[in-house]
Amino acid sequence: MLLEHLNTKLKAIEAQSLTRFLRQAESRTAPRQIVRGADGIARELLMFCSNDYLGLAAHPRIAEALAEGARIYGGGSGASPLISGHTVAHERVAQTLADWFAPHIPQARAIGFCTGYMANLAVVTALGDEQTEIFSEALNHASLIDGTRLAKAKVTRFGHADVGQLRTLLAASQAKIKLIVSDAVFSMDGDLAPLPQLLALAEEFDAWLIVDDAHGFGVLGAKGRGSLEHFDLKSQRLILVGTLGKAAGLAGAFVVAHETVVEYLLQAARNFIFSTASPAAIEHALLTSFDLIEGETGVQRRENLVRLQAQLRKGIEALLARHPRLGWKLAASETPVQPLIVGGNAEVMQLAARLEREGLRVPGIRPPTVPKGEARLRITLCATHSAADVEQLLAALASAAADMDRVAA
Repeated sequence: MLLEHLNTKLKAIEAQSLTRFLRQAESRTAPRQIVRGADGIARELLMFCSNDYLGLAAHPRIAEALAEGARIYGGGSGASPLISGHTVAHERVAQTLADWFAPHIPQARAIGFCTGYMANLAVVTALGDEQTEIFSEALNHASLIDGTRLAKAKVTRFGHADVGQLRTLLAASQAKIKLIVSDAVFSMDGDLAPLPQLLALAEEFDAWLIVDDAHGFGVLGAKGRGSLEHFDLKSQRLILVGTLGKAAGLAGAFVVAHETVVEYLLQAARNFIFSTASPAAIEHALLTSFDLIEGETGVQRRENLVRLQAQLRKGIEALLARHPRLGWKLAASETPVQPLIVGGNAEVMQLAARLEREGLRVPGIRPPTVPKGEARLRITLCATHSAADVEQLLAALASAAADMDRVAA
């Protein structure tokens, strides 16, 4: 009965052009990667789908640091952080992050998690008790949404970047504790949350602001410290979640907040207490990643990202002007996430498949990840892409657009 039930659901997924499948990467994360597709054939593809924004995942210094960490600490950590899994390397990473964000969060302390998903679940569920009301941004990441579902708090959703609506909701709230929860960079749109205005509301209504900076950390700010640095935000009401598997090039996540908040997470966050600690070798390598992010390498790579973003946007805007009948739209984004909204599920998957046949991997993103009717190519740029790589993508998109325009005519 179960198998029949699941097969019916799978057929419904397929009928909506929503079927997903795994590819196998056979080489390191880089702009050009060997990938084995659904047809079982391995090809080298020009990748515009990685969140390795600074291109650090394959940096030789990080590879060397990871190997050194394995020689020092071995493989796995063996236990949860509170048993025996918290090493000197874990502590150094936490202290570095606390120092980085001390100018933004008074009495800052950091705590580590295995993934960003785990960190978001931990913060929202641990802090979202019966005395709390959570105000959740409409386009928050799935991990934040799942956290609100698991929390014991009342949950109220506000519209995307709708500061006015949030103000009204906060003013009407009778909750003892108020938590505003928002992505900093929205992963499927690439736009920035109005964090200064959200923080101002938190100050005005005695609320706290949880910021998920998964796609801002390493990319935004003069030293790559993310959205808090980009906006120069300062408040003890800030609770920052960051991911170390994207621009940092490795794995793991962290929360930085006032020391009392972090101490409570250590005592109450089930995702921290009952999970095996991340391998110390990764923590050891993260210290090298941090050096690269805030040093000259990071500065140069962030500057190159800005150049590539401008090149891509100029090229796509020219393409859209030539083919208005297609109805494609380029999302407003100041980050390496540059979504091209196509519309229908089948249409976007056909376009993604065509690009892949031409040697480019640009994933089609469909509901429920994005709203119905807004399926898109999620184009992501890495600092290790070249101008020629971007031109190759633009040429392939232009060719596809011209063919699709002729069909539409």
